[in-house]
Amino acid sequence: MNTIHRLDTASPNDSALSWKRGVRVLGVAESFEKNEIRSIMAGVVMRGDLRIDGFGVCTPEIGGTDSTKELTSLYNRLNRRDIRVWLLGGSVISWFNIVDIFALHETTKTPVICVSYHPSNGIEKYLQEYFPIDWKLRLDILERAGEREIIELSTGHSLYLSTAGVSINRARKLLDRITVDGRVPEPIRVARTIAAGLHRDLITSRRNTVAAKSG
Repeated sequence: MNTIHRLDTASPNDSALSWKRGVRVLGVAESFEKNEIRSIMAGVVMRGDLRIDGFGVCTPEIGGTDSTKELTSLYNRLNRRDIRVWLLGGSVISWFNIVDIFALHETTKTPVICVSYHPSNGIEKYLQEYFPIDWKLRLDILERAGEREIIELSTGHSLYLSTAGVSINRARKLLDRITVDGRVPEPIRVARTIAAGLHRDLITSRRNTVAAKSG
């Protein structure tokens, strides 16, 4: 029988644990335009051997504060107790609708790995400008995740990580397993592709149809 390692906190020894070929990862990415009400966020369940065996969608409010709730609802609808880790394509989504990775970990009892690709000088000034009422709340959520750590993958490319419930070292081992080339892990790449297709066919085409009828 395979042993299931569900890490409630990042243990200094967890980097010694290996990821199985059949480990299930929930990769998440989105597609949206700023002038819309909600984004299309796709979640793809992918195994460590890169086989896809699950899929779901949620729709966080653009500029809202419901991203963590929406992702939790997606997780619950999937009803997959075999998912071992979240893999988020960024925590600042849907135009500053910031994911609380520690709340997501605590609520779903599943570790979270959040990846990003570029250095940042911070977003506090943008939060103050665009969200004068609740900018501090958004900033607090982001700062709880701590400083991102830069890692180098076996592909030779670098990316930035924030984690909850799993160490940076163990997260890197998983990313090395599920990144085929470049620096975009395969679950995120597939989720991004699906989200873009759904946005194009369900949102953009619907908007064009309405515009044509009104014209």
